[in-house]
Amino acid sequence: MYFAALLARTEDGWEASDTELDDVETLSDLADLAREASPDEDTVLVLIEQEDAWFGVVRVDGEEDPRIYVSDAAAAARSSYGEILLTDELLGRDPDDGDVLDALDLDGTEDGESDEDDDAEESAGTAGAADVPHGPVGDALILDDLGVSEKELRLMSRDAVTEIAESLGASETLETVR
Repeated sequence: MYFAALLARTEDGWEASDTELDDVETLSDLADLAREASPDEDTVLVLIEQEDAWFGVVRVDGEEDPRIYVSDAAAAARSSYGEILLTDELLGRDPDDGDVLDALDLDGTEDGESDEDDDAEESAGTAGAADVPHGPVGDALILDDLGVSEKELRLMSRDAVTEIAESLGASETLETVR
């Protein structure tokens, strides 16, 4: 079970809204969704958690690139929402590595012969998942200026979204959308 919410910092404090991620396919889509939550380009946090498996924080400050923290990359990689957060850059991969292999015709088949191609694609996807580290990835200082230190963030596991909201003074606000 997943929970996702937006926390937007305003002059009056934090405003929360739950968010539906079904239409979000990329990190760019997620950042755009966050920016829509704050017309004044204030800080917006996207908090995502999958029960007892992993949580992620995406921070969007105006038009800056989003900052990301994921508590367990390997667990998140098995999730469609986690895959949105686990960019090549976050995982330290060169995004062009896969493109070169995809362009090669290693099995000698012509385009349109899908059975073997599908098997090869599935094998490549499994190999890529093995490259994902167990444990946290991303910017562990993502909430440091908001009162959640790197150490505190790394120690969170169960109910991390609630713990983050409490640290920010936004737990009541978050509970209204839970």
